Amino acid sequence: MENIVIGGAWPYANGSLHIGHIAALLPGDVLARYFRAKGKRVFYISGSDCHGTPITIRARQEHSTPEAISEHYHTEFCDVFGKLGFSYDLYTKTSDARHKDFVTQFHKKLYAGAYVEERTVSQAYCPRCKKVLTDRLVVGICPVCGAETRGDQCDACGEVLDADAVLNAKCANCATALVFGQTTQLFLLISKLKDELRTYLNSHPYWRKNAIAFTQRYMDEGLRDRAITRDLDWGIEVPKDGYGDKRIYIWAENVLGYLSATAVLCEERGVDFKAVFGHNSRHYYVHGKDNIPFHTIILPALLLAHGEGLHLPDEMISSEYMTLEGKKISTSKNWAVWAKDLVAAYNPDAIRYFFMANGPEKRDADFSWGEFQRQNNAELVGAWGNLVNRTLAFAVKFLDCQVSPERIEDGIRERIRRLYKSVGTQIERGAFREALEEIFEAVRFGNTYYDAEQPWKTRVSNRQRCANTIGNCAYLIANMAVLLHPFLPFSSSKVMKWLGVGPQWEAQDMGVEVIPRDISILFSRIDGCPPNRWASEQDSSN
Repeated sequence: MENIVIGGAWPYANGSLHIGHIAALLPGDVLARYFRAKGKRVFYISGSDCHGTPITIRARQEHSTPEAISEHYHTEFCDVFGKLGFSYDLYTKTSDARHKDFVTQFHKKLYAGAYVEERTVSQAYCPRCKKVLTDRLVVGICPVCGAETRGDQCDACGEVLDADAVLNAKCANCATALVFGQTTQLFLLISKLKDELRTYLNSHPYWRKNAIAFTQRYMDEGLRDRAITRDLDWGIEVPKDGYGDKRIYIWAENVLGYLSATAVLCEERGVDFKAVFGHNSRHYYVHGKDNIPFHTIILPALLLAHGEGLHLPDEMISSEYMTLEGKKISTSKNWAVWAKDLVAAYNPDAIRYFFMANGPEKRDADFSWGEFQRQNNAELVGAWGNLVNRTLAFAVKFLDCQVSPERIEDGIRERIRRLYKSVGTQIERGAFREALEEIFEAVRFGNTYYDAEQPWKTRVSNRQRCANTIGNCAYLIANMAVLLHPFLPFSSSKVMKWLGVGPQWEAQDMGVEVIPRDISILFSRIDGCPPNRWASEQDSSN
């Protein structure tokens, strides 16, 4: 059996999820549901990133502890993902003991190889705060693009930085100019893997353009060795003598969460971990474009340096950014729609539909209240919901709940057969918007077919033709519910149950001849203005 590993990026547990996170991560759930329907053995994994400086900063701001902050947001993330129907096989956290143990053992093996060495390097120190600063607490000017940046990564150009490379470096807390002392760290010798990494990049010409472009740029500029330890007191301890006051740098342990979570599932399922991270596997990694270098360079470098032939990532589902009403999302300025508010107010399938139909797959995409409202009302209520309701309500009212036709028309059968193949191909290559549009073209065909056959007339003039019309429409609906299930699992599950079909990714005849009398509507219109809390947030940001 083919193993499918789908890794969703691990969100920092230092603040609430917003729509940008949902847009980037939701494709992972579509992939997982699709491959399960194909009969594959799926390992859909992710978790909360509970270590690192952002959490310690939040803890200080709220006079709390990193443990309490990370646990609070981890619980919130689990709730949001659950309400949105994310079907993780395991959603864990980097503070979990099993992850810590896996990372510790991985690093011990890493240190014993030829790709880690000890170096003395500069270290930022704030003379006013009288403390050593982590990279994230260093702010200044990016030496690559000239934008304002933090000391770990430039949000403007995506460059992964060292703090001592930042121009005009200052303390993020007090804006004091920094001085740099020296410390000893362990480094991953990525530069020694340049040939392997370039060969790896060249073997994946069908990645999304942003993944190829970002990775190619890093290659062309020259791969730099990266520290994998830091002078921190929050994180996973370094398994090496003399490093008791240091921790494993977050980027060298959080991406290993994909492996640690898979290892937990393998143990629970009685599956050989090396088989899943071996040859008969296909691995997808789902993330935003700011995380591209960590998945296309850092993770492969760690796997290669480990030296046991672990499976390298296959597919990069790397999203562009989601903007809000035409402006960049800013959590610091409260210019965001928070996921917890969205799921509390609206149908989860309406949310899922918007972000899959408008996902930032090839370019930045925008969330606007008007477009969210319009697409719900026009596509989910007016097209799909209308086809389901008008067909099944008609059967209940006029055909005594009968939906079994004399025969399914050959053209309709062939259309459905082709649709499974085409939509499946689009999903596997990460073209979710195109896949969803193909399904909705079939929805529109179904409504056109219904109108052309006029069952409201033929129920009197030709009852057999009327029954065939409703039966053919029900067949279309049953199979489109299966096709839509990876995208819209809540509403699709209802329809699949009414018509007696399963989630198998293949054309299916209905498993019932008589449907329930209590058929309910799938979607409700969204009218009026957005919730007041959204309006006030937007007003305060203008």
